[in-house]
Amino acid sequence: MSFQVTVAPSGRQFSCEPDETILSAAIRAGVRLPYGCKNGACSSCKGKLLAGSVSHGAHQDKALSATDEKLGFSLFCVARAHSDVTIEAREVAGVGDFPIRKMPARIAQLEKVADDVIVMSLQLPASDRLQYRAGQYIEFLLRDGQRRSYSVATAPFDDALLTLHIRHMPGGLFTDTVFTSAKERDILRFEGPMGTFFLREDSDKPMILLASGTGFAPLKAIIEQAVHNKSERKMTLYWGGRRPQDLYMDALCRQWAATLPNFHYVPVISNATDADHWQGRSGFVHRAVMDDHPDLSAYQVYACGAPIVVESAQHDFIAQCSLPETEFFADAFTSAADLLG
Repeated sequence: MSFQVTVAPSGRQFSCEPDETILSAAIRAGVRLPYGCKNGACSSCKGKLLAGSVSHGAHQDKALSATDEKLGFSLFCVARAHSDVTIEAREVAGVGDFPIRKMPARIAQLEKVADDVIVMSLQLPASDRLQYRAGQYIEFLLRDGQRRSYSVATAPFDDALLTLHIRHMPGGLFTDTVFTSAKERDILRFEGPMGTFFLREDSDKPMILLASGTGFAPLKAIIEQAVHNKSERKMTLYWGGRRPQDLYMDALCRQWAATLPNFHYVPVISNATDADHWQGRSGFVHRAVMDDHPDLSAYQVYACGAPIVVESAQHDFIAQCSLPETEFFADAFTSAADLLG
């Protein structure tokens, strides 16, 4: 027996099977709810449960606390309906324009750009292309049924190869393979596009692009797509790392800054050593944004990377810099493994 889900305020309705989450059912039905990790580790899909009954699967307390549940909030990526339900959630324009598909891809190139970062380039079938928006991600389908998510670093206009920036997580099921035994011409399978983190092309507001580590990947796609669109919006990229070598495409960013009239680049290092001879900005990358832009009321912010960076930026930009809550777009790099602590 399936249940009916009604979305307020739009009035959209879709069916939800007892064994699927509300978010999965929404994606299947083409209803564009916001989401990020899909595994209970971020809070992108959190909304209000206005009527009906749900139960929540495993999730992080920071994404949905017991207090949140008592206040009527629900985390739709881990929520299963036990009756017809009515939820309150905003729908995201544009995210459902391209179908989510399962596709094969061949590894065309593996380029080690830092000790712990490989740029993987994927060749899709000759007669096929993945339609997606700049900033979205794909999920690799592993043989044991697990999935691993990576943002596409290539802008949609230039998709002959899809590039991904993969950081080595020692002991990681997928990244250990990438760094030790993967080779060119290997075949992988993925599903995508995923996520509601993408360039909002209907705005002319200046953009703050905030990255930590490989969170630079989807922002690279967003920047290149904006340039391709001949956008005149001002873009400022703040890229944070512990050491200078963490900014593995620093030269590209400096080239953009030198050649693009509306682009500005601010690298920020938090743990430089004497051997680094670092003379640039230091400290927390989101604090550098606040120092330079104490009033963000007229901006859009795109933030991607470590959850602590994204969460701190969202809280502080809204609370202290007057950023409208609806103008903060984020993709925190979380995984199902994060649920284990």
